[in-house]
Amino acid sequence: MATIDVVEFEIGGENYAFDIHLAREIVEMIPITPIPGAPPYIAGIINLRGEITNVIRINELLSLTEGKKVEDQKIIVLVSNGNEGSGIGIIVDEVHSVNAVSEDDVEQLGDTISSGIDGFIKGIIKVRDAAEDGGKEGLVVWLDMEKILSDIISRHLG
Repeated sequence: MATIDVVEFEIGGENYAFDIHLAREIVEMIPITPIPGAPPYIAGIINLRGEITNVIRINELLSLTEGKKVEDQKIIVLVSNGNEGSGIGIIVDEVHSVNAVSEDDVEQLGDTISSGIDGFIKGIIKVRDAAEDGGKEGLVVWLDMEKILSDIISRHLG
């Protein structure tokens, strides 16, 4: 039984995840410089230790509800090998954990559902935490961050 390592985060009270190998670091919210004429989901750019990083409002892109106040949010900075060397960060409400997920705990979506949202969802992770009283169960939407990034880059940053 194979496992997949994912970083789990929250947006608007719901849990999402993507493959951990795509995450470089997590930073506290810092001032973002807006880019005139950019689509609403592009928050702007930040100077992260001398590197210009594009910042994406993932909730806007995926039509998710807004969560915490901006100053309480986090930015997950992604590895920059697939985006022409330009850094990209995504704004999330909270970063929960890095989890090793068994493939048995991943449910694939039907074609009609996943195609309706541009195929940005890899599957649904069923969470079972036996450590708590009675066990905690929930669902985490596993995002195809590589597909999301390639779509953003080809449309607006490329």
